[in-house]
Amino acid sequence: MRKLNNILVTGGAGFIGSNFIHFMLDGNTDFNGKIINLDSLTYAGNLESLKNIKKKYGENRYFFENGNICDKELVESIFQKYNIDTVVHFAAESHVDRSIFGPRAFIETNIMGTFILLEAARHYWKKTDDIFSDEVLFHHISTDEVYGSLGDTGYFTETTAYDPRSPYSASKAASDHLVMSYYHTYGLPTTLSNCSNNYGPYQFPEKLIPLMILNMLEGKTLPVYGDGKNIRDWLFVNDHNKAVWNIMQNAKYGEKYNIGGDNELENIKLLETLIKIVSNQANLDMEKIKKSITFIKDRPGHDRRYAIDCSKIKNELGWKQEYDFESGLEHTVKWYLNNKQWINSITSGEYKNWINKNYSER
Repeated sequence: MRKLNNILVTGGAGFIGSNFIHFMLDGNTDFNGKIINLDSLTYAGNLESLKNIKKKYGENRYFFENGNICDKELVESIFQKYNIDTVVHFAAESHVDRSIFGPRAFIETNIMGTFILLEAARHYWKKTDDIFSDEVLFHHISTDEVYGSLGDTGYFTETTAYDPRSPYSASKAASDHLVMSYYHTYGLPTTLSNCSNNYGPYQFPEKLIPLMILNMLEGKTLPVYGDGKNIRDWLFVNDHNKAVWNIMQNAKYGEKYNIGGDNELENIKLLETLIKIVSNQANLDMEKIKKSITFIKDRPGHDRRYAIDCSKIKNELGWKQEYDFESGLEHTVKWYLNNKQWINSITSGEYKNWINKNYSER
């Protein structure tokens, strides 16, 4: 089991990254080191998700650096300043629709940003031409979308050939290959994980589940692509982060793991379950909400089905999910209902005003 002390979390103000930081500092692990959060605070970066974190966990546990992973000098200075021994690379442009209409940012962040981080780690951690420091790790977070689309049967495994169908998934596929190439070419200590669709607290409202929750609460229409029968596997974010920490501590260098929720569901079925939970918790008319479902034109290159085989991480590392889909969804809906200030800060745009709130100290 590795002893990791100074963890650089890229994209730590985003959905999964902020949950990971809370997970690591909130007594779920035996980690006693420092978390350094590097985030450029694009539209989906929200420091409200980490509000008062220094006060809660201690002045010497969490540090925030505002900046871009494509900034070579900044990244190198952070490795030096904090003596980084671990990178957990969440930072990415991640919304498929945005990648269709504006792919450039996805190429720059997801490919070039990953390259710059890998180079910084390679040079900072190297002892000699062939040997790296002990107890260092570069863990790369990726997606099942790199595998493309499945038919009615079958599952993605760690050996499934890559077949990305959108600029987003293509950029993530490229970053995956870069990470593995640095292990094989330079011996850089790396691990990699490909996860299915995450859901849970702090997710930006453009994503399916929080968008639908908020639209229901506001009496808006519930837009569904195509016929609503596209299938995704849903993974509760804390189950994902538990798996990531397990990999970071225990996996062999150069290994790759799929992380899934074993919750394969059509989008329309997901929405029906969500309507039931929201109407129950918020005391709304379920039948009235159902009438708000609106089928819209499908997006270009919309993959039909994703399904993950995550037996490798279960068998090799002993990980398993703690949340089934309905209990995770109930927890998620309850969080959104109880955190209206967080939601309002996004819908009003106030969350972008981080510099006037001294968030760099939180």
